[in-house]
Amino acid sequence: MAMTPHVLIVAGSDSSGGAGITRDVETVSAFGLRSCLAVTAVTVQTHSAVERIEQMPPELIAAQMRAAFAANTVAAVKIGMLGTAAAIEAVSFVLASNPQVPAVLDPVLASTSGRRLLEDDAIDVLCRDLMPGCRLVTPNLVELAALIGSGLAPDEERARLQGEELSKTLGTAVLVKGGHGRGRKSVDFLLQPDNPAIEFEAPRLRQGMRGTGCMLSSAIAASLALGISLEESVRAGKQFVFDALARSATT
Repeated sequence: MAMTPHVLIVAGSDSSGGAGITRDVETVSAFGLRSCLAVTAVTVQTHSAVERIEQMPPELIAAQMRAAFAANTVAAVKIGMLGTAAAIEAVSFVLASNPQVPAVLDPVLASTSGRRLLEDDAIDVLCRDLMPGCRLVTPNLVELAALIGSGLAPDEERARLQGEELSKTLGTAVLVKGGHGRGRKSVDFLLQPDNPAIEFEAPRLRQGMRGTGCMLSSAIAASLALGISLEESVRAGKQFVFDALARSATT
């Protein structure tokens, strides 16, 4: 088992099973890989509300990550809910000791129901200490606006420009997710420093589903773990989520 490529999932639990670690493990398994875990928080939640959050001590998060790296061949890391500045610093420190492993960060700021999942004072730490060391950051439009301290992008062009700004500031790749947009098509932009934007389009489905951000970032991390290029990993991840949404619309 130790020689099988693993994706290390650093994220919070979801007692409803609709998002968080549950979605991450399901997605990684769908790509034929195994998962190992570092739990950052335990949440009590239903599909409509987050009722309670217990943050894990930062040293415990770091210890889980180190144990996962020691026990398995970790080929990629997916990072989700972190919660606090101290947790971000702990995760950053462990990643810095394993720079050869690509990390995909889903910058979870709030739940679907609107509950804050990251302390306000932690955003600066996230941008300064963690994001520059990641291979890819995957904000939605709301998260993107918060990360650059701007208003919500009113259209695709402004979303692309905001993504370019964040990518240049961080010095790493940013995938701007268009799922919160309003057009007939869902358009994502992959922005990389000193490279032209790459656009990914899919029909916008009316069917909603919790945990799609978790699924997308985990699918991309799994693809990177398989040695697939960043662009094709994003393409595979977007297709995976689209297929899941399409299936849910028929059940």
